[in-house]
Amino acid sequence: MKTQQQHTHHIVVRVREFKTPPVHDGLILGREAAVGCMAIRKTLELLSTCQFAHIEPDDDVVGDIIVRESLLKRLPRKELIQFVLDNVKPLMNSDEILEIDLEVMVEISDKWQ
Repeated sequence: MKTQQQHTHHIVVRVREFKTPPVHDGLILGREAAVGCMAIRKTLELLSTCQFAHIEPDDDVVGDIIVRESLLKRLPRKELIQFVLDNVKPLMNSDEILEIDLEVMVEISDKWQ
């Protein structure tokens, strides 16, 4: 005697707004990332009104840094590269792409006589 099987289907969907741009401050691309820098830059160009700068550090793990140009007014390129290599590189593999959110604070003081 054959028993009948019953199947139950359950679907869970998480819906959220697609953020534009999909990248807020920047991306760090590993040297062996599956998606190349040109494809990422073209995507950001199409999906964002923000301008992004492309930085190519000379490194064996980090291939490219793509960052909002406006941040480079407050953070020199050289300092950003050094920060990424010292602090982010140890956390990544050369085949990864990491999204970064940067909080850059500039302290300004002035004296009058």
